[in-house]
Amino acid sequence: MSRRCELTGKGPITGNNVSHANNKTKRRFLPNLQDVSLQSEALGRSFKLRVSSAALRSVDHRGGLDAYLAKAKDEELSSNALKIKRDLAKAASAA
Repeated sequence: MSRRCELTGKGPITGNNVSHANNKTKRRFLPNLQDVSLQSEALGRSFKLRVSSAALRSVDHRGGLDAYLAKAKDEELSSNALKIKRDLAKAASAA
């Protein structure tokens, strides 16, 4: 399981641990990922996604998973999230 947010594309970044003696050793900063089920109102079902807590706040701010995916860039989304976005587009055009 990769350490990458399925909605924002946020992943690990590298930096340094800096000691009191100013010694520097490499380290990784990992995103705060959570396994959540997000409900799609247009499709009438929920989806299990691995998203960062920042992405969860963004989903809430935009008004739900459907609204978030409508505005999201395709390059940032995982293949799973892209499939959900395509299904939403089909449901919107059919309605």
